[in-house]
Amino acid sequence: MVQPTEKRGAKGAHAYTPGLKIKRVEVVNKERFLPIEGEVLVNVGDEVAFDTVVARTEIPGDAAFLHISEILGVDPCDVEEFMLKKVGDSFEKGELLAKCVAFWGLIKKYVHAPFSGHVENISGLSGQVIIRENDIPLEIDSYVKGEVKEVIPKKGAVIETTAAFVQGIFGIGGENNGEIAVAVSSPDEILTEDKIRPDHKGKIILGGSLVTGEAYLEAIKVGAKGIVVGGMGVEELIAILGEDIGVAITGEEKIGITVIITEGFGELPMAQRTFDLVSSMEGRMSSINGATQIRAGVLRPELIIPYDDPDIVEEYSEEFSDGMRRGSVLRVIRKPYFGEITRVTDLPVELQKVETGSMVRVVEVKLRDGRIVIVPRANVEIIEE
Repeated sequence: MVQPTEKRGAKGAHAYTPGLKIKRVEVVNKERFLPIEGEVLVNVGDEVAFDTVVARTEIPGDAAFLHISEILGVDPCDVEEFMLKKVGDSFEKGELLAKCVAFWGLIKKYVHAPFSGHVENISGLSGQVIIRENDIPLEIDSYVKGEVKEVIPKKGAVIETTAAFVQGIFGIGGENNGEIAVAVSSPDEILTEDKIRPDHKGKIILGGSLVTGEAYLEAIKVGAKGIVVGGMGVEELIAILGEDIGVAITGEEKIGITVIITEGFGELPMAQRTFDLVSSMEGRMSSINGATQIRAGVLRPELIIPYDDPDIVEEYSEEFSDGMRRGSVLRVIRKPYFGEITRVTDLPVELQKVETGSMVRVVEVKLRDGRIVIVPRANVEIIEE
C-alpha cells in the first residue's frame, strides 16, 4: 500500500511513501481462493468463524512411469496380459501390480506398487505403465472471523471483517489463529524464556523490544501459535531458518510458529501505540500471518483482531488522513536511523542532494532523542493510526 504526500507548496501534489498500518479499526477483506477449481461451501452473507471451511478441492497426485516390459522381461505388446491391475483400478502401497512366472515356476518376477493410487495408462507400444498417486484433498478455511462478501464460483470467497489491524516490518511462518496473550509489561522489555508460560499454549504472545532464541524455542515447546515483538536478532533468525534471509516471499517456513517483527532487526522497542493497541486486545481471538515480500514490501506480515461489539467499532471508526503531513508518524526503514519511530516536522519543497549524489525529495523528522534530521522520503514509511 502507498500513501500520497503533500504537493510542493500546495495541498494537492503527491509523492508516494509506503504505508505500514497500525489501525484500531480497519475493514479487512481477505481473498480465500483455491489454487485449482473445486467446490465453494459458503454463500454471500454467511457468517464464518476463524476455521470455517470456505472451499475444497482435490489436487491430482504425482505420476510415476513403470517400465513393466523391462522389469518382467516381456515384449511391450504383451504387458497388459501380465498386469494384475487394469486402467482405472486402484491399489494400495506394496500391492502386486504385475507378475511373470516362467519355466514352470523357476523364474518369478514381480512388480509392487511404490505408493497407493490408481493405474492411469498401459502402453502396448513402449511397455510402460503410468500410475498416479491418490488425489490430495485440499481445504481453504476463512482465516478470519467475518462475513462472506463475495463468492467466486469454483474458486472461493472474499471474507470481510472489521478489526484492529497491525502490519509488521518482517515475519516468518504462515497463517495461524489464537488468543492474544501479553507476556511483558512494556514495549521496551525483552521477551525472555522465563516469560513463556504453559498457559501460552495456543496463544499469540505479545513481547516487547526483542525475542531471544531461547524464548522462541520455549514458545514452540509450549505450543504457542505466534509471537508479535519489536525486534529479533539476525543471528537468531538465520539459526531458525537454517539459511540467510533471502529476497523471496516468506511465510512457507515449517517452523512451528508464526513470528511478526514490528520494528526491525536487533533490540528495538515496539512502538508505544502498537503495544498499547495489541495489549488492549488481550484475550481476543486473532489471525496472524508472517508472509512477507522482502524486496519490494508488497506483502506485509499482519495481525488481525476482529471486533464483536459494533459500539466499539463505531467509537474508533475515524479513518486515517490521506497522506504524509506535519505530525504524521513515520518509521525509518534504512540506515542510519533504521527502526526509529519519528514524527514529521516539515516537508521541504526543494529536492536535496544525498550522500550518493542524487537529488531526492526529503522529509524533516524528529527522532526519539529530540534531534531533527533530514531523511529521503523513500527511506520512511507511514504508520497509519
